[in-house]
Amino acid sequence: MVHNPTVMRRMTWNPAQASREVLLNREWIVTNGLGGYASGTISGAVTRRYHGLLIAALAAPLGRVVMWNHVSESLRFSDNEVISLSGEERAGGQLDLQGAGYLREFRLEDGLPIWTYHARDLLLEKRVILPHLQNTVHVAYRILEGTTLPRLELRPAFHFRHHEVPVNKGTAGPYKLSAVNGRYDIAPARPGFPALRMKLCGCESVFTIAARKIPQVVYRIEQSRGYAHEGELWSPGFFDVDLAKERTATLIASTEKWEIVEVLDAEQALASERERRARLLDAAIPDAREGFPAELTFAADQFIITPAGRFEEAARAHAAGDEVRTIIAGYHWFTDWGRDTMISLEGLALVSGRCLEAGYILRTFAHYVRDGLIPNMFPEGETEGLYHTADATLWFFHALSRYLHYTEDRTTLHLLLPVLIDIAEYHLRGTRFNIHVDPHDGLLAQGAEGYQLTWMDAKMGDWVVTPRRGKAVEINALWYNGLELVARWCREEGDVKHAEEYGDAAKRARDSFNQRFWFADGGYLFDVVDCNGQSGANDSACRPNQLFAISLEHPVLDQKRWSSVVNVAQEKLLTSVGLRSLSPDHPDYKPIYSGDLRSRDGAYHQGTVWAWLIGPFVDAWLKVHPDDKAGARKFLEVFPQHLGDNGIGTISEVFDAREPHFAGGCIAQAWSVAEVLRSWIKTA
Repeated sequence: MVHNPTVMRRMTWNPAQASREVLLNREWIVTNGLGGYASGTISGAVTRRYHGLLIAALAAPLGRVVMWNHVSESLRFSDNEVISLSGEERAGGQLDLQGAGYLREFRLEDGLPIWTYHARDLLLEKRVILPHLQNTVHVAYRILEGTTLPRLELRPAFHFRHHEVPVNKGTAGPYKLSAVNGRYDIAPARPGFPALRMKLCGCESVFTIAARKIPQVVYRIEQSRGYAHEGELWSPGFFDVDLAKERTATLIASTEKWEIVEVLDAEQALASERERRARLLDAAIPDAREGFPAELTFAADQFIITPAGRFEEAARAHAAGDEVRTIIAGYHWFTDWGRDTMISLEGLALVSGRCLEAGYILRTFAHYVRDGLIPNMFPEGETEGLYHTADATLWFFHALSRYLHYTEDRTTLHLLLPVLIDIAEYHLRGTRFNIHVDPHDGLLAQGAEGYQLTWMDAKMGDWVVTPRRGKAVEINALWYNGLELVARWCREEGDVKHAEEYGDAAKRARDSFNQRFWFADGGYLFDVVDCNGQSGANDSACRPNQLFAISLEHPVLDQKRWSSVVNVAQEKLLTSVGLRSLSPDHPDYKPIYSGDLRSRDGAYHQGTVWAWLIGPFVDAWLKVHPDDKAGARKFLEVFPQHLGDNGIGTISEVFDAREPHFAGGCIAQAWSVAEVLRSWIKTA
């Protein structure tokens, strides 16, 4: 194994020179490969319903459950001075950030979060790790420097609930506490959730039963987003830990059986996770093993999961010698989405050298094809998908093509080709949600009342913000690309009949596309033609969707028009952190993504910048300017800086459409990370 240097991202902290607000706005996340995670603010204060030291990914119907919300950390010195290290809510909703005065640094080492505190002559380090494929968390403390040996007090606090459930709902305490030989089980009074198992190891400790409620905990980000934002936590007591030099005190919490929890001690668990991460870098392509792309390689690892609790799916895969893998679309609240998975596959799994898992993902989704469609998403805590999407299935063709480019895995192609033919046939004759090829022009139409079938899928109640029913530009770019790909694969596999049929359908779609979609007055492409099925009703909104007519492997747009489209996109849509979803000169343009759900959904695809769209823009740019990799790289130069903002070490979902482009949505988004990493490597 090649030993790459430790990949480091540091955030130094001087409380005399910086606002403590920064410690509330910067968030960290570490995941467990099951969809579970630990996440919070650098200060330690919980500001989202999703924050906690263990959000366990449990079998259906539970899904992801907040099992350990918070821990109060304080140091008690021999003269009885008590220093608090963690940010926390006090009764009455008062936020205590006293511990910010002692924080000296937060950093990621190979993607793992570490805090360093300085109190008196003591330098104390804290780490959080989640052993891979376990619903377990280790929170570890060790002395780096100093002669003073204070007592560390750790008071864990809980509110068991599904991670989407509002903070004022769920299974509130008190809970039942059982203690046997230094093992502590905490369980709700009524059944429904598993017990949380806790133990303190590595240093001498005493647990004191001193139960109390922590009322009026205010989750400030939930408040700003218009959700319930005040709840309560319950704590059974606290650990008193005698810190010792050259010893690490580790508080372990888990929903696993004790036999699983104790397979590895804390030191072995850390060593194993470090080894796993070293192998991740070794597997990545050489350009992704150092610096910024190496950071994104670790960020990419957060999204590739073995979904918890899909036992039938796992049994079926195992019978064929496969494993189940999927991709979480974003943290904290997304599950696995078909569209996001297929768009992200190259950047997350192929650039990072995880080709075996990429094959698992493709074959997993192929099993779920119904009526020529792959699932749009798998709802939390369920095992069956929802299929309301017109483009996810077409991205499946693209993802398979990129997989074959990296692997030349003809066996998987042979296995999946009948599925692809079935998909093509369903689209040609029509399938769910009025997805069908128009026999008059060979273009793919879609749309059903009350549904949002493209990636611009915001919906609030009955309000579909951007319905885009009709013949959408990227749907037809993807349809043409898919037809060309399956025609080629059929030829290669000796299926001449289907190869000719799909080749002819592709030519007809291309001819009609170039006739119907060109908006001469604007020098770019219509976003939708035949809106709502009305012939000649065309939407001239300038959106980034048109770039796929150039960026895909088989571009549907005539080459003579590429330059004009790219120039318009650069002028009207491009920002330093991605592309606007709508041009500022459109009357529906919304420059700010903030406020309650209705306000955010109203802006989600009406101007809001999406980081993932920088990928197709770079692709299109390099097709117009094939020798200008340096110019293309400049479009990415802000992203390394962004890794120090918002979600540390990862890339946000969306940004405001105007400067200073504040981030919003998920703090860690799969296709944002995937497309920036892929584009960075492409422009090397």
